[in-house]
Amino acid sequence: MNTHLSAPAALSPLALASRIAFASSVLFGLAPSALAQTAPAAPEPTLGTVVVRDSASAAPTEQSPAFGASVSSSATGLDLRLRETPQSVSVTSQAQMQAFGLNEVRTLLSGVTGVQVEKVETDRTYFSARGFDITNFQEDGIGLPFASGLLNGDMDTAIYDRVEVLRGANGLLSSTGNPSATVNFVRKRPTAKLQASAGLTLGSWNLRRVDADLAGPLNASGSLRGRLIVADEDKDSYLDRYHARKQVASGVIEADLGPSTVLTLGHAQQNNRPQGLMWGALPLYYSDGSAIDYDRSASSAPAWARWDTDDGRSFAELLHDLGSGWSAKATFNQRRIRSDTAMLYIYGTPDRATGAGLFSWPSTYDHQERQTLADLQFKGPFQLAGRQHEAVFGASAGRNKVDMASSYDDLGQALTLQQVLDGSFAMPDFDQGVSAFGHRIDKRRTVYSAGKFNFSDSLKLIAGLNLTRASSAGVQYGVDHNYRASKTQPFAGLVYDVHPNVSVYGSAASIFNPQIELDASGAVLDPVEGRTGELGLKFESSDKRLNASLAVFRTQQDNTAEYAGFANGISYYRGVDATARGFEAEIAGTVAPGWQLSAGYAQNRIKGEDGQNVRTFVPRQTLRLSTTVAIDAVPGLELGASLKWQSAISRDQGGGITSAQDAYALLDLMARYRFSKHWSLTANLRNTTDEKYLNSLLWDQNYYGEPRSASVTLNWAY
Repeated sequence: MNTHLSAPAALSPLALASRIAFASSVLFGLAPSALAQTAPAAPEPTLGTVVVRDSASAAPTEQSPAFGASVSSSATGLDLRLRETPQSVSVTSQAQMQAFGLNEVRTLLSGVTGVQVEKVETDRTYFSARGFDITNFQEDGIGLPFASGLLNGDMDTAIYDRVEVLRGANGLLSSTGNPSATVNFVRKRPTAKLQASAGLTLGSWNLRRVDADLAGPLNASGSLRGRLIVADEDKDSYLDRYHARKQVASGVIEADLGPSTVLTLGHAQQNNRPQGLMWGALPLYYSDGSAIDYDRSASSAPAWARWDTDDGRSFAELLHDLGSGWSAKATFNQRRIRSDTAMLYIYGTPDRATGAGLFSWPSTYDHQERQTLADLQFKGPFQLAGRQHEAVFGASAGRNKVDMASSYDDLGQALTLQQVLDGSFAMPDFDQGVSAFGHRIDKRRTVYSAGKFNFSDSLKLIAGLNLTRASSAGVQYGVDHNYRASKTQPFAGLVYDVHPNVSVYGSAASIFNPQIELDASGAVLDPVEGRTGELGLKFESSDKRLNASLAVFRTQQDNTAEYAGFANGISYYRGVDATARGFEAEIAGTVAPGWQLSAGYAQNRIKGEDGQNVRTFVPRQTLRLSTTVAIDAVPGLELGASLKWQSAISRDQGGGITSAQDAYALLDLMARYRFSKHWSLTANLRNTTDEKYLNSLLWDQNYYGEPRSASVTLNWAY
C-alpha cells in the first residue's frame, strides 16, 4: 500500500511538512487539501527532558514505549511521584493509546481502572467512578473541557500526550470536590528536536482515518518551537443509518522570551458531523414488562437526524522561573462550543403484539457556550525546621455563558415499534416557533494552597485548602436558574515510607459541587455535599518503571443528581443520598524488558439512607487489563490484549419492571510489526468474542454496543 518515505535530516519543518503532504496525497490517494484536515499518532513519550519544567504542561522529547507514568501533578499541582500521592492515580500513556487505537476519549476511559463509561445515546456520554458521576475535567491541570459534566459527541485524543485519572475528591485544583475522579488531559507540546509522523487507518464499517503530527524548532536557536496536529475520520456504523465525520486540528507555539520565561500559545478545533444519531435510545421493555430483544443494528433515529458540533479551545501560558526553585505560571483558557441539531426522541412503551404505544418528540436545538478560565499559580520549595518542603498556591476565576433554544413540531404522533426501527418518520418543518429556551451565566472564584511537608525522610504530609464561591444567574428551559454558594474545602493526606519502594497513606477531603440539573418541578437541585476518605498501599520498582497500588475508600455524598424521567421536552432528576465503600488494586508499567502491563480491579457497594442498594446501574465490580509483549523470536513483532469485564447491572423502571444486563467481558487483541526504522503496521480486533450487551442502564432507554470489528493502521514516524 505504501512505499518507504525518508526525510533527510537537513529538511526544514516547512519543507518536511510539504513532503509529507505530497507523499500522503500520492500514497494514500488523497488530495493535499484533504490531508490538511488530518492528524497523527507519532510515538511520543510520557516522560523526558523538557524545556518547560512544569509537569502539568511538560511535553516529552524522547520516545518511550512505557505504559503508565511515575509522576503526576493532578492531585495538588505539586510534582509528586505516584508513590507520594495520597490518592489513586491511573495514567493512560501515549504508548498504550497507540497500541490499542484509543483515538477517542470514550474508548480510552473505558479501559481505566474503576471508570464506567455510560453511553446513554450515540452522541452523549456520562462517566462515573466509585459509584458517582465524574464532573471534574481538566486540560494540563486547568479548566473544565466537558461542559455540564458530560460529553456531547466524540472527543478525539490526537492532541493529547496522556490522560491522568485521579480517583477520589480533588477540590484543590478543580474548585469543587467530587468523590468520583478528576480527568486531566495533558496536551502534546512543541519539542526541542524535529519529529513527525503520519498514519492511515482503515477498518470495519468503512472506517477511514488519516493522522499527521509535526513538531520541532522554528528557528536556528530553537528558542521558538511549534507543533501542528491534524486528523480526519469518516465512518459508517453497525447501527442503522448512523454515520460520523470528525475533523481535528491543533496548533501550539512555544517561545523562550528570555532565559527564565516561556510563553505558550495554542488552539485546538474539533468539528463533529454525525448523521442518523439517536436522541434518547430504544425502549427496553414491552407494556407487559418483558424485555425487548433487538438486532444489534437497531436504532430509533431517522437518517435526517443530525448533531453538528464545533468545539474550539484556546489557551495561553506564561511560565517564569523566579529562582531558588520557585516558578510562577499564568494560564488563560477559553472554550467555545456551538451545536446545531435536528433530532427525534421516541417515548412510550410498545405493545408486544402490535408494537403500538410509542410517540414522537422531534426537536431542533441551538446551543452556544463560552467557557473562560484564568489561573495564577506559584510553586516551589521552602525551608522549615531544618527540612525542605514544597508549596503551591494560587487563584482562579471562571465564567461560563450558555445560550440555547429549541423548536418542536409534530409532537405526540402515534408510532409503532416497526415504524421507529425503519426510520420512516419524516423530517418536520420545525416551524412552530421557539418553545424552550435558556440563557445563564455561571461563575466560580477560587483561591487554593497546598504543601508537601517532609516531617522526616519517611513521613510526609500533603495538605491543602480551597475556598470557592460559585454563582449562577439566568433562565434554563424557561425556569429561573439562580444560586449562590461558598465553601471552604480542606484536604489532607499522610504518606509513610515503610520501605524504600513501599509507602502507606491515608487521605480525607470534603465534597462540594453546585449542580445544573432540574427536578420534576423545574427547580435547580441543591449542591452536592459530603466527605470522602481513603487508605492505601503503594509500590514503586527500583528503576521507577513499575507502579502498583491498593486502596480502600468510603464516600458519603448527599443530593446526587440521578435521572428520574423525561417530560415536556426535558430530562428531570432527583437528589439521592448515598454512601459508597470499596477497594481498588492496580499495577502499571514495565514488568520485564519488552512487557508492558496496565491492570486494575475495582469493587464497591453503594447504599442509600435506608441501607438499600442504590444506583444499581453502576457495576459493583470491574476489571481492566491491557498488555503488550515484544516477541523476541520475531524482531519487530509485538502482540497485545485488552480485557474489560464488569458485573451485572440493573435499573428499576417502576411498576415492578426491572431492566438488567448480565455480567460480560470484552476482549480486544492487537498485533504490531515494525518492518523498518520509520514504518510500522498495527492490527486491532475489538470485541473478539462478539459479545452482545447494552451500553448503559443510566437512563430508561439504551442500545447495544459495538459487535466484533477490526482496523489496520499504517504508521510512519521520523
